[in-house]
Amino acid sequence: MVTGYIGMRDMVEARKLFDQMPKRDVMSWNTILHGYAINGDVEACERLFEDVPERNVFSWNGLNGGYARNECFLEVLDAFRRMLIDGNVRPNDATLVTVLSSCARLGALDLGKWVHVYAENYGYKGNVYVGNALIDLYAKCGLIKNAVDVFKSMDKKDLISWNTIIGGLAMHGRGADALDLFCQMKTGRVIPDGITFIGVLCACTHMGLVEDGIAYFQSMIDEYSIEPQTEHYGCMVDLLARAGLLPQALNFVKKMPMEADAVIWAALLGACRVYKNVEFAELALEQLIELEPKNPANFVMLANIYGDLGRWKDVARLKVAMRDTGYKKVPGCSLVEVNDHVVEFYSLDERHPETKEIYGALRGLTKLLISCGYIPDLQELGQGD
Repeated sequence: MVTGYIGMRDMVEARKLFDQMPKRDVMSWNTILHGYAINGDVEACERLFEDVPERNVFSWNGLNGGYARNECFLEVLDAFRRMLIDGNVRPNDATLVTVLSSCARLGALDLGKWVHVYAENYGYKGNVYVGNALIDLYAKCGLIKNAVDVFKSMDKKDLISWNTIIGGLAMHGRGADALDLFCQMKTGRVIPDGITFIGVLCACTHMGLVEDGIAYFQSMIDEYSIEPQTEHYGCMVDLLARAGLLPQALNFVKKMPMEADAVIWAALLGACRVYKNVEFAELALEQLIELEPKNPANFVMLANIYGDLGRWKDVARLKVAMRDTGYKKVPGCSLVEVNDHVVEFYSLDERHPETKEIYGALRGLTKLLISCGYIPDLQELGQGD
């Protein structure tokens, strides 16, 4: 009954029934904990976890799963450290996968490496789920060689293993290696899915292989009966646009069976800056204004194109239009790992207790860059005054 209410997303009735149970074992506690987690109530999940009289690994995984589903990745790492310090329960493969995935999202490479060693020491070296999470971690943190090494060391690989490494190689500009692995995948009779082809098409984009990309896109439909999604069309538009084939890219957008989203139009707008095509850029911006009227970053991109061409009156006009939206460009955010902890920084952030020392170091680096001949590009349009 409790599980039924959870499935219906009625946590009020689920909790009421749970509270009425005369005898509650660890499984019943974990069930309601999992319910709060999948329904997005992180605070209730935390409170219940503290009340669990006897926690097992599924209790910890329920808490971590709740954090991960709600993108509270820093909390996942904190809970994992607490679990290790507590020492009563040993993490299982599901725990390690959640932690590794959080490390990948945060760029917490050092902690991820430590978890890698921990996993091998406790018998998870051949675990396909942990292996997949490690490939994803190393790919997202810039160590693609490590990702390839993990992939090669895996005796058992599933579709996610192939998709993750192909996507990682493509993301790092190693398109030839990604396409070679795709061939190996087909030779090994592993049937690709839509995610596989996103990686393949991205590989073609980075290598400028327009004809190959078109052929792969068509084979996805003809050979594997995979219906292209918005992401696949986006890859094709990006492929054509980056190659300078802007009319073909726009024609591809018009022929899509669904409405193009903001990502597709932004890709076209970005390519317009590279090739300084104002006509297509203005068209893309019109669409973006309809889709994202509150996003000033789109105005910034077109303004930069105008700036590159010396059209300063148009730059000023766009800055006014951007100001009239009433929204400011979201400041850039970076994550830095220091002593196994991840610190979040925003542009012009002054929240850190060592702000003075940090900005002092940045000023020193700027002076060093200028002394080496670096000249900042002052034509870039930021937030605007």
